[in-house]
Amino acid sequence: MLLELLLLAQTPSPQTALRFEDLLEEMVDLEALARWPNPEFHTIQFSSTDRRSRHPDAPGWYQNADGFGKEPVPGFEATLEAPGEDGVGLYLIADVQGPGAIVRGWSAGMGGTLRVYLDGRDQPLYQGPAYDFLANRTQIFLRQQGHDLNLGDAFRQQDADYLPVPFGQSLRVTWQGKVQELHFYHLEVRRYAAAAVAVETFDPARHLAEPGKLVEIARRLRQPSAPETSENHALTASLKPDGIWSWTTPLEGAPKAFRYLSLRLQAADLDAALRGTLLRIAFDGSQRPQVEAPVGDFAGTGPGVHPYHSLPMAMTADGTVICRFVMPFQNTAKLQLWNTTAQQVDAEIKVGLSPWQWDAKSLYFRAKWRMDPDLDLRFGGFDLPFIVLIGRGRLVGVASLLSNPASVPHPYGSWWGEGDEKIFVDGEATPSFLGTGSEDYYNYSWSRPDLFDHPYCGQPANTGPGNQGICTNHRWQILDNLLFRSSLSFHMEMWHHRPKAGLAYARLAYIYARPGAVDDHRRVQASELIIPQLPVQPAEAAYGSHGAEIHPLQAAEMEAEGGQVKPDSTWPTAADGRLVGWSAAPGDRLQFTFESEKDGEAALHLVACHRPDGGKLRVWLGDQALQVEGLGGAEFGESGSPIWTLQSRHARRLLSTRFKPLKLAPGKQRLTIECLVGGEFGFDYLWIR
Repeated sequence: MLLELLLLAQTPSPQTALRFEDLLEEMVDLEALARWPNPEFHTIQFSSTDRRSRHPDAPGWYQNADGFGKEPVPGFEATLEAPGEDGVGLYLIADVQGPGAIVRGWSAGMGGTLRVYLDGRDQPLYQGPAYDFLANRTQIFLRQQGHDLNLGDAFRQQDADYLPVPFGQSLRVTWQGKVQELHFYHLEVRRYAAAAVAVETFDPARHLAEPGKLVEIARRLRQPSAPETSENHALTASLKPDGIWSWTTPLEGAPKAFRYLSLRLQAADLDAALRGTLLRIAFDGSQRPQVEAPVGDFAGTGPGVHPYHSLPMAMTADGTVICRFVMPFQNTAKLQLWNTTAQQVDAEIKVGLSPWQWDAKSLYFRAKWRMDPDLDLRFGGFDLPFIVLIGRGRLVGVASLLSNPASVPHPYGSWWGEGDEKIFVDGEATPSFLGTGSEDYYNYSWSRPDLFDHPYCGQPANTGPGNQGICTNHRWQILDNLLFRSSLSFHMEMWHHRPKAGLAYARLAYIYARPGAVDDHRRVQASELIIPQLPVQPAEAAYGSHGAEIHPLQAAEMEAEGGQVKPDSTWPTAADGRLVGWSAAPGDRLQFTFESEKDGEAALHLVACHRPDGGKLRVWLGDQALQVEGLGGAEFGESGSPIWTLQSRHARRLLSTRFKPLKLAPGKQRLTIECLVGGEFGFDYLWIR
């Protein structure tokens, strides 16, 4: 990958000009994804992946030393200067000859100094902290030009930054530091054939002198405008158990494209309906539908209502799924819903169409779901296929949708995504994309259980505690879409901190491809379209909770001074199958007495339900007031505050809150919980470490 990069096959003529502004427009241009591009490009990823992982038949394919500084082979393209007595060395991250553009950077906290050289110049475009360029370069460059702008999550999304950095002749990126400061990195680069395109090299002083274009793109990323449609259909369906509803676009003899599709389901058990109602879309009479996925999973949210917003997809608070991916067809498109549940499901469907100029560059949209319901992870990591396809097209996104039966209440121990993405393009032996962890691919780091949504990525569901329960991630590759000319093979390594029986992993790859593409999809079966039951199991003192005392909370053992205490059996992953439910008003108190063997400083962690109708509490141990220190993925609350907020925007979540350590002596302890803002509460257990 250092110098021998794939040359592009078909060189368009005449030469095309490409400006910084053109790349900004690509960030929001969903229509362009549905056509083969001119000029073509080749996208590659430089990363700190374990250099011993070269190809599937070689030793070291599942090695995982990729960012903590103890790698047998440093995670770079080359060592330019060996470390001196101070441990500081100089390393090569990327060396690309010919025109191209940086289209994504990501890091989990890389230290050291990064230098970025464009077009062979002696002076670097950037010299400074590595993390700032990889994960926050938009803000850095704007500040250099004197702009104090807050563009929100438009360009920086979690630990990734999407500000494009085009170059006309070459790119060279070096890193100087101690390998212990490495802490993982990705750098995605788009490469053009020199004869195909004249790329205007990025110059912050010129391109960011007036930031109006960035402000406009930021607005369009966060608030996509309504698509222009010439033909709109508002449809309804009433589906009995095992019922099928179909609708075919009116045949008018002219190519068209979906510009908008929304689906709203209504059922007694909406969660089951979103997983159990299968969406199929077949273009131009295909007997293998190009789209086949459960309605909820199609949105990248998994089972249940988990609202989020992104550029191409969204789910609203009532469970409506919105798709803005452009889906062209030559003659007809057939939309089908199949209710595989045992209940009545009603649906409201809205379709927005407009004319499409179908030609040899037009691509069908494809999104196909698959599920492994009971993975055995006891024998180490393995590669999960998302899509294997022969044909020509581009990858524009993927989603991982898991039911994780972990029993450790901490992300370290419940984490499911230690494995790397492995993306093979056009029959290559070593993948173009070889990553550093599943969450790294999805733009975040350190297995955080926080909910988030951005224009290109999101974690709309993580029911907890830690990464236990329903966990869903998605990422849209819009600016960094991945072209393939003959084949694509996308795998994600499955690797869990502490394997448990019963992990279910559903997933989708979102593709555009020319007619005739062949993939490895097997038709979805009704038996797969269920929400896996998570086991009732005690919490485990291991990994992040190693050595902890665990004290289950029981309704019968609680002393209430106000409010109503009752067992709550509606939470499937509670340690003993039910929570201590408490309906409380301000001033009500709840007390619990337990024996502890801890002697010295220790932190208390309380596992409790966060819900839309929750409230706020204050907690004491004896006469010591507790202060929140770690939110455990909560949407509300503040570290350092004495107020414990148990509220969420939409779905219920079971999270572990860490309180600031305090001095403990062995013996009987009394925990007091006071209600400050009334609501519904549910407590599972406390653990002390």
